[in-house]
Amino acid sequence: MTATSAEALPAARDTTDAPRRWAAPLWVGALLIVLAFLVIYPLLMLVFGALSDSNPIVDGFGSFRPSAKHFLDVLANENVHLAFFNALAACGGGTVLAVVIGLAFSWIVVRTNTPFKGFIAGASMIPLFVPPLVAGVAWGILGSPKTGLLNTMLKWAGIDFRFDFYSMSGLIIVFGIYYAPYVYMFTASALRNMDPSLEEASEVSGASAFTTLFTVTFPLIAPAILAGSLLSFVVMLGIYGVPAALGAPANISVLTTYIFKLTAWSPPLYNTAAAVAILLMVVTAILVWAQQKVLSGKSYATVAGKAFRPRALNLGSWRWFTFGLALVYLFVVVVLPTLALIIAAFRKFLFFKDFNALFDWSQYSWVHFNSVFDNPLTMLSIWNTLKVGVITAVAGGALAFAIGYTVNRTTVSGRRSIDLLATLPVAIPGLVVGVAYLWAWIGLPGGLYGTIWILALAFVARFMPDTVKALSTSFLQIHKELEEAAWICGRGLLGTIRTIVLPLARPGVVASMTLLFVLAIRELGSSLFLYTSDTTVMAVLLLDYYEGGNTGKTAAFSLVQTAILGVLLGLTTWISRETTQNTRFN
Repeated sequence: MTATSAEALPAARDTTDAPRRWAAPLWVGALLIVLAFLVIYPLLMLVFGALSDSNPIVDGFGSFRPSAKHFLDVLANENVHLAFFNALAACGGGTVLAVVIGLAFSWIVVRTNTPFKGFIAGASMIPLFVPPLVAGVAWGILGSPKTGLLNTMLKWAGIDFRFDFYSMSGLIIVFGIYYAPYVYMFTASALRNMDPSLEEASEVSGASAFTTLFTVTFPLIAPAILAGSLLSFVVMLGIYGVPAALGAPANISVLTTYIFKLTAWSPPLYNTAAAVAILLMVVTAILVWAQQKVLSGKSYATVAGKAFRPRALNLGSWRWFTFGLALVYLFVVVVLPTLALIIAAFRKFLFFKDFNALFDWSQYSWVHFNSVFDNPLTMLSIWNTLKVGVITAVAGGALAFAIGYTVNRTTVSGRRSIDLLATLPVAIPGLVVGVAYLWAWIGLPGGLYGTIWILALAFVARFMPDTVKALSTSFLQIHKELEEAAWICGRGLLGTIRTIVLPLARPGVVASMTLLFVLAIRELGSSLFLYTSDTTVMAVLLLDYYEGGNTGKTAAFSLVQTAILGVLLGLTTWISRETTQNTRFN
């Protein structure tokens, strides 16, 4: 590994001995083997399952019977066609709504004088930390056509209108409001980096502020809008929790729920599930390729050498209207669902004769919480979730650091292949990762299947692109001269990393590990195919409660999961903040 430093230094340091010259190829080879183990091997086994007629449980992998039957059956299956169409409709509609919400909030925060913009920016990111299944359960309680809390209130108010979130429109709305932050992150950054003189020139030419917004501002940040839209669509396409909670009661099947049904049948149709999973992965990969194709060859540069400050449009009294929009959004995505979960969790029976029955305190108790914690699987799932989260954060953070440093701070040959393999999972939905790991390990005796480790490995592979990207920013902020100075003083590569790079990149490392920890705790799609009764995690147990039909227990455990996630997120955020401050002062 020391040879990496030798390659990155001037020619004066090229006089290294043979062991050092071999270190770099060995290091690159080790990283490639790890990435192949995490990404390539499971994907190859997924293809193996789709192109064979072997059952991994009965036959193992000793007898390979090649067959294209499953692919042909999938392509000709009307149920797959319907699931595919439903997925495109739900995710496409949700993406449009997410773009509208995310773009509006980025404009409000960056380009206007709306008060409390820091609060608005923070509130707009909260939905990212809400587990999808919890969001689906909450809006099922709110918008059930018969017993929904919103419909109970409308009936009491004498309004002849009923919500029905067990529908395609319900899926679109929930997708849109919860995944708008992805669009916000991209567009807000683009608006901050855009030269306001371009908009001023438009207004000087006589265009109104509204016209300028749609003819200058939004076209100039089109790459950011497209990137945020694509990310939102891809994330929605791989989500299982929301369609399971809101689509299943209305018999609306999407690709993710259809794949899970195939493995839940008796006997499980693992080969067909693998074929549908590959279809889902191919669609995702095409979307990623399409984004690159659209953006290539076009110039959207708006940042030049001249310094500028993003202007704030004076909205006058309308600034309180935009602030009100932020409060409404926060109420819809946070306050209202939380109130619904609290009511359902503490009320003995989720039935209201009229609106006044909502305030009959004799109908509230701890019975559902007692039932949840009487179940031994509850504490087991909490403990398993914490263990998987810690293992994923530590192992994934260390691997991301190694990959990020190799790709961004060295000139060693082979780093582009490492970068490609580390980025590949961005086109693989979580549910597909779960199916791939199922095929990779279920047929191997004495393997990882049925252990905590397979869950952690799947999570590390699943979220590797996010972690590496977060760390790469920290590496790019560290000037190369600091490492060169350490080398001149006689430090080796490991010593330089330990004393220079790691301390300076520590905030990014902690942030990336925090991100991994949170994502692992709320991940459901990858867990569905890899857990056993001994390795049940909170997300899977919540799904079991929901499918059991007990809304009270489901709501109670949703609150437990949300509370644990909130406490852990607050703790890790505090640790990250303290680490950042210590780094600055040191």
